[in-house]
Amino acid sequence: KTQHGHLQSHRARIHQQMDKVLRMRAGAENLYRATSNARVRETVALELSYVNSSLQLLKEELEGLSCSVDADGAGSDGITVPMIPLGLKETKELDWSTALKELISGHFGEDSTSYEAEIRELADLRQAMRTPSRSEAGLELLAAYYNQLCLLDARFVPPGRSLGLLFHWYDSLTGVPAQQRALAFEKGSVLFNIGALHTQIGARQDRSCPKGASRAAEAFQRAAGAFSLLREKFSHAPSPDMSPASLSMLEQLMTAQAQECVFEGLSLPAPAVPHDCLAQLHLAQEAAQVAAEYELVHRTMAQPPVREYVPFTWTTLVHVKAKSFHALAHYHAAVALCGGPCECPAPRAVCLRRPWRGAHSFLPPPAAPPELLALQQVFRGPPAPSLPQEPEERRKLGKAHLRRAILGQEEALRLHAVCRTLRRVDLLQAVLAQALRRSLAKYSELDLEDDFFEATEAPDIQPKTRQRPEVRVPSLSQGKAADIFHRLGPLSVFTAKNRWRLVGPVHVTRGESGFGFTLRGDSPVLIAAVVPGGHAAAAGLQEGDYIVSVNGRPCRWWKHAEVVAQLKGAGDEGVSLQVVTLLPSTEPPSTGDRRPALRGLLRSQKECGWETPAPAQASPRPLLGWSCKAKRGKTVGRPPPASQP
Repeated sequence: KTQHGHLQSHRARIHQQMDKVLRMRAGAENLYRATSNARVRETVALELSYVNSSLQLLKEELEGLSCSVDADGAGSDGITVPMIPLGLKETKELDWSTALKELISGHFGEDSTSYEAEIRELADLRQAMRTPSRSEAGLELLAAYYNQLCLLDARFVPPGRSLGLLFHWYDSLTGVPAQQRALAFEKGSVLFNIGALHTQIGARQDRSCPKGASRAAEAFQRAAGAFSLLREKFSHAPSPDMSPASLSMLEQLMTAQAQECVFEGLSLPAPAVPHDCLAQLHLAQEAAQVAAEYELVHRTMAQPPVREYVPFTWTTLVHVKAKSFHALAHYHAAVALCGGPCECPAPRAVCLRRPWRGAHSFLPPPAAPPELLALQQVFRGPPAPSLPQEPEERRKLGKAHLRRAILGQEEALRLHAVCRTLRRVDLLQAVLAQALRRSLAKYSELDLEDDFFEATEAPDIQPKTRQRPEVRVPSLSQGKAADIFHRLGPLSVFTAKNRWRLVGPVHVTRGESGFGFTLRGDSPVLIAAVVPGGHAAAAGLQEGDYIVSVNGRPCRWWKHAEVVAQLKGAGDEGVSLQVVTLLPSTEPPSTGDRRPALRGLLRSQKECGWETPAPAQASPRPLLGWSCKAKRGKTVGRPPPASQP
């Protein structure tokens, strides 16, 4: 009977409903994959879309119970229009163990059982990423996993091949399952969820205060940046929500919502700045800019193939907002015209009498003040209409703008009533009804009983904004963490794109002039030159070898000074070294004591001093992958002999 007990009971009911929806989705997914009948697949896809929408609503309801944000607003003046958040893509559990252990033991020559802790850490990170919190902590979690995927791609994925894992993800818009073996599909889905989480954070902000409106605008700009990056860097998406058309639509939608937040921040009452004529006209242009952005989004949603899978609720809400902000633009223009005279008198010509000629001459009118020039650019027309200065003319033009505002708000309410889902959103109806009542009250103030003049036609408002939102790429470095598999060695050498052989341990004694080789570079340290006939050459060391062990101690991550200090500390008995030699991609794997390793190279080894052209690329495959704009790796072989030390 307590408040806490009531919330717990409500959560339990939501979890039961979610379990039921998940069972329905599992059955529909099995039927979708098993059948080959086109009509059955279409019906099942429609059912999956309905189930996905229900699941997203239940998740939002559960999240609302767990947070303390008041979504209803306070008072009639503090309510704001709802935003469109994007649901997260869902995925199934994944077993990394088999594929990574095979690569570690077979390709890197390491004991795979010693890396069970690293594999478990990666699996735990992925499991936590599936249900991030709607906060900055959730964004950091997604960014950390995305960075680990980039490191995994650089270390474990050989050219033209995959890890052998099958990645399952559900479409965010339709709920239809999609699967691929490409790691790029996993990376793209996580980046999509980063953008979707930004939309949810933006939609939850309290935009009735300037700080909340600013935070919401920033979140929607970050979301637009994530979708823009995904559209530019990834291709061959297997799910509709990650297609170029969908990502372009989502980028436009988030930009429009950010522009709406800018308008809300500017329209909040500021005690220090009165809402005079100039301020109201600026608000009219800002509202017209928001309407233009939403009209662009609505046209994009109405085009195929986007209209096939975009929810009807989204399309209707975008259309409602376009009509509503058009009406708001005319309302603010009417308030500017009828609220009081603008302190911008029109420039007039100056008459001068010249007594020595007995004639009159007229000087040209002085330059118009910047305020008046700005006002003349507010209204759109074949010639640009001028702002009337007479009170009666201003009243007539203000009434004309109010008529257009009332008609637009009535049309927005009609569109709102058409959609059954939007009819249940009481907050949206309250905002539209409040705007209509405000316009009708203003119109009744201006309407005179003896006003029999012909109605004036109100011109359109020129869209313009002083704070255009920018598409900002999310900060992925905030979740940057150390490479989980850093024990395998630096990525410059020890990757699945390289081939090498392990040599040693080799015992090298000290001569009169030292060990007979020169070192260069860090992590790992490179043997830059070997003295012919010296102790190092006799032990089998070669130019271009990388030192990976000194006296049994792994030194793949050691700096140059650390390796030199260990060599200087060795006595006359010498030192035991273990090295790796990079092999060209065309050389077959070696046998015997020198174990084979990687095929191809991740990047050019600058320490080696030379590069060979990259191998011919394979034909494009219908898999999600990085864009061709990305830099391709280059193949590296053994460097030419360096000058003698």
